[in-house]
Amino acid sequence: MKKITKEVYLNWYEEMLFWRKFEDKLAQVYIQQKVRGFLHLYNGQEAILAGALHAMDLTKDRMITAYRNHVQPIGMGEDPKRVMAELYGKGTGTSQGLGGSMHIFSKEHRFYGGHGIVGGQIPLGAGLAFADKYHKRDAVTLTFMGDGATRQGSLHETFNLAMLWNLPVVFCVENNGYAMGTSVERTANHTDIWKLGLGYEMPCGPVDAMNPVKVAEALDEAITRARTGGGPTFLELKTYRYRGHSMSDAQKYRTKEEVAEYQKIDPITQVLDIIKEKKYATDEEIATIDKRVKDRVAECQKFAEESPFPEKNVMYDVVYEQDDYPFLSHKPQ
Repeated sequence: MKKITKEVYLNWYEEMLFWRKFEDKLAQVYIQQKVRGFLHLYNGQEAILAGALHAMDLTKDRMITAYRNHVQPIGMGEDPKRVMAELYGKGTGTSQGLGGSMHIFSKEHRFYGGHGIVGGQIPLGAGLAFADKYHKRDAVTLTFMGDGATRQGSLHETFNLAMLWNLPVVFCVENNGYAMGTSVERTANHTDIWKLGLGYEMPCGPVDAMNPVKVAEALDEAITRARTGGGPTFLELKTYRYRGHSMSDAQKYRTKEEVAEYQKIDPITQVLDIIKEKKYATDEEIATIDKRVKDRVAECQKFAEESPFPEKNVMYDVVYEQDDYPFLSHKPQ
């Protein structure tokens, strides 16, 4: 695995803090009705993305996930201004404002969504891996899902074929404990989700996903296995979300005290503690990073608010059109 250096820790701190503040701003403007529809925030789960990016080869590896998907494309290299514009429904967004919060997509940076159907991305992730194997591209696909998605039949169908075809894919369940609002204990007779891999003889195991180092180590091993022909891995990334499933979630299924306990092991705080303990940065340097993050978020908001909405014809121009299909033409003659 690539060495975790002072520079890595400082980058982790700045990027995780930016992802957190970026989404805090989204929560604020959502209340102002500048962002519409649903909004699912990643607060508390940032160590997963930080560790994953450290283990990946961003020149060829791919990522696909569910609808808690705003910060992943940013980590993969997408311009955060375009991501925020997409959430605003603006024409400068990653999908010209047509995808919105739940469907961020960046083919250029190998981020394949953003999927609203629970578990729908699981077979698609295996499909991406199948294409890479078929074309001998030496790439690995990380397929993320929530703990609720592991109750979908598509997971079992995909696991079966992924093992049969020995696909270069890593399946990662981000187990934040509650799916939409029902605890893991109430949805199955087992609580160790990673053990689902055992039925397919797939390498599998649990990971402390509040710590980016642990995530990086586990994913480095899994990615290496996939890249060298060893096939799939299934990892249960044990994490926690500080906000509700979405902005409309009243969170009656847990207590404020429980959330506070998990905030004591906040991944951003863990990284900052290491930085201070090892004297990787002074208080003044940390303050500079904090200000830089604040300025970046403000820049994203300004870009999104000043961007125009897409022209109405855009929504028609991306729809499949067939010459001999008897339907009204939508494009200007």
